[in-house]
Amino acid sequence: MLSFELSPDQKALVETARRFVKERVIPVAAHADQTCEFPKDVFKEAWELGLVAPNLPEEVGGLGLHEVEHVLITEELAYGCTGIQTSMTANALAATPIIVAGNAEQKKKYLGMLANEPVFAAYAITEPAAGSDAAGIQCRARKVGDEWVLDGQKCYITNGSWASWYVVFATVDPTQRHKGIMAFIVDRDSEGVSVGKKEDKLGQRASDTSTIHFDGVRVPAANVLAEAGHGFKLAMQTFDRTRPDIGAGACGLMRRALDESVAYALERKTFGVPISEHQMVQAMIAEMAIKYEATRLLVLKSAWMIDQGDRNSLVASFSKAFGADSAMEVATDAVQVFGGAGYMKDYPVEKLMRDAKILQIYEGTSQIQRMVIARNVFAGVRG
Repeated sequence: MLSFELSPDQKALVETARRFVKERVIPVAAHADQTCEFPKDVFKEAWELGLVAPNLPEEVGGLGLHEVEHVLITEELAYGCTGIQTSMTANALAATPIIVAGNAEQKKKYLGMLANEPVFAAYAITEPAAGSDAAGIQCRARKVGDEWVLDGQKCYITNGSWASWYVVFATVDPTQRHKGIMAFIVDRDSEGVSVGKKEDKLGQRASDTSTIHFDGVRVPAANVLAEAGHGFKLAMQTFDRTRPDIGAGACGLMRRALDESVAYALERKTFGVPISEHQMVQAMIAEMAIKYEATRLLVLKSAWMIDQGDRNSLVASFSKAFGADSAMEVATDAVQVFGGAGYMKDYPVEKLMRDAKILQIYEGTSQIQRMVIARNVFAGVRG
């Protein structure tokens, strides 16, 4: 039987996250955005409540929650601030390739670290010349004795400045493209690892985004996560699991934009009546509600499929592409509902609009998602 009803445990989890966001995230979100200062005390409290990387396996000390629970938490955090949410969710992103491909010792050490301490981790794949073209990685990996040596840089890395360790994708030979890519776990305190530029961003300013340099970094064989020829596949498997989280972030942002717009429309008067009585405003509010509900259904379906062991990238791309584009449209309409006031920092909707844009870019642009979707559709017809 098909049911959309949350279980009592899931409802309690959502209520815990919602209360935390109301009491601890929303009050600091505007300041964090203005100053680009991530509230680490808030992060610590979220970690203590089990809201950070809830997908960590029980055997390493984690909660072992499913992806459905993870997207429910992510939506609530994003309602308060997608910048703060992104840095929290990035721990789950970094943990996912180790959950998928790590051996017992790697899981115990690195996933256990996230389960036992309120620390950060980062997923490092993007480079100046390798964004959407992930197979174009230039960061080099060469074997020296029993170790691997990494040279290169990664850019736009969430939690880059704060991470205790990174999952780093590098290639043994750039001409081999995806066939040459490996994956490594690199400790932050390894000699040759340095943090470069911290990015000054349009939106999600509370989240740390930095460049990371690897200069002759020696990595023990025990920290190889994927051998040459398997690293690219692992990166794609990771995104298949984490793209619903982007859709969930979009849901939280859209729901916040909708709530703010409805409240303002009921209060603000023009031509002698609340603007909620104007048909054009009603149409925008209705579209916001439709896009939120449709995205949420896609997100929950893709999360449910992951929990059933189905790694179908098609639905994950649906939720990411539709959710990201919808969030941008909803946030833009929210500013329109507020009119001139929406363009001012006195109201939260201008931040929502700035925060929404990156959803269409990171973890695969909206255009890349459509390529993935089209290939799956054509493959289904041919197969």
